[in-house]
Order: sequence, then structure tokens, then C-alpha cells
Amino acid sequence: MAISEAWFHRLKAATRDLVKVCGGVVRSGEISGYSKTEVGRWQSATDTDVIPIPAALALEADSGRAFVSSVMAELNGRRLGEPGADARETANLARTHAEVAHAVGEASIQLAIAQEDGVISPGEAETIDRAYSEIERRVGVARMSLANAKVRVVKGDRQ
Repeated sequence: MAISEAWFHRLKAATRDLVKVCGGVVRSGEISGYSKTEVGRWQSATDTDVIPIPAALALEADSGRAFVSSVMAELNGRRLGEPGADARETANLARTHAEVAHAVGEASIQLAIAQEDGVISPGEAETIDRAYSEIERRVGVARMSLANAKVRVVKGDRQ
């Protein structure tokens, strides 16, 4: 099955996010066993190279985040389950909500700037996509906090 251009760019964005949380192209290359040049190609929106599965798994194991695996699951109409809760995910919901709102504000600013001339260029689309990625990440944290709160209530611990 060939993937659409939209999914291709979604995979590239996930790879960029993964490389970023792993410390950049040099460290990601060290973790995955590939050169920094190859890692750079994986995350470049203009290069056709995509991250190999073993490299994605190595980087996801290092970061504890399933950026690429999640996109691969979505591409196949699936969704990954979340691992057990940790302290970061059960943080104060009001703060988490504020972080979501802040990310939405940042994306709105980028969109408004891009629309000033009536045309959204590929570079501007890339910037907006990165802002949406941040919204998605922060919403995921907020949803996990809510899920953990539900579990506490079901178990009778109403903290």
C-alpha cells in the first residue's frame, strides 16, 4: 500500500518530533546507528527517505515516546495504547489545560502570519504543522491526566 503525500508529511513530522526529543540529529544518529546526514534526510520534508523501523524503535525506546509508531498505527486505522501513568502525566490539570491553550494560541499566531498574503507557502505550512504537533502532544498529556483521574475515582481514591 502506497501512502498518500499527506501521510508522508505526517510521518516526516513525527520523525522530526522524535529526533528533537532525542537531542537532535547527532545524538539520534548515535542512538540509531545511522549518520547525522541520514537522520537529517529522514526528517526533511523535501527528501523521500523515511526513517527505518529499527531506527524508529531505537529512538522511541530512548525517548519513551512513540511518535513514529503512533503515526504508523493511525495510517492503518489503529491507535496505540498508553503505558502506565507516570507523575508527568498526572500533573495538575489546570496547568495542563493552560499549556494546551498556549499551544493553540501559538498555532493561531503562525496561521495568521501565514495568511497575511493570502497564500500559505510550503514553509509556512511546515511551521503551522509543527505548531499543531505541539497542540496534539499537549492534548495527549491532558487526556492522560483525565484518564488517570477517572481511574482514581473508580478505585475510590478521590484525591
